[in-house]
Amino acid sequence: MSDLHELTVAVDLRDELCAAELAELRWHLGTGPRPERLSIVTEFPVVVVDDAGLPVVEDDPHPLLAGHGAAARVGGALCSALAARTDPAGRGWSLTCRQEIHPDEFGQVGELLRWLAARAHRTHAFADGAVGIGFLRFHEDEVPGVLRVENGQVGWPA
Repeated sequence: MSDLHELTVAVDLRDELCAAELAELRWHLGTGPRPERLSIVTEFPVVVVDDAGLPVVEDDPHPLLAGHGAAARVGGALCSALAARTDPAGRGWSLTCRQEIHPDEFGQVGELLRWLAARAHRTHAFADGAVGIGFLRFHEDEVPGVLRVENGQVGWPA
């Protein structure tokens, strides 16, 4: 039994990302090296057992949307891409990714999605002020739910 979900992110970002943010975003997408300083998602806590057999929390930074190749449970391929937009009406960046994620990852991935939503082009805004960031589908479901960020919170579809 698996709790994997298909996460699809498709968002156009405004042309205001600095070089450091672009470098970190590329790292999260698996298309660039890890930057020295992380500012988008800054904590990656993981519980490990120390030499005395006691649980301790360590920081284990890892890219959040970097899966590539064949998907394990959702079918198809995992991928991520970031492309510059040069058209006058929508300068900025286009981001698309398709990943498998476990609910245990929703917190950290949600932090990255909130950051993206805050920089999304206005065309992703709904009338109620929420930002459409992509879709989430439990691997056994046929239809995905809309993934929205509203008031700084990710609305993970049920």
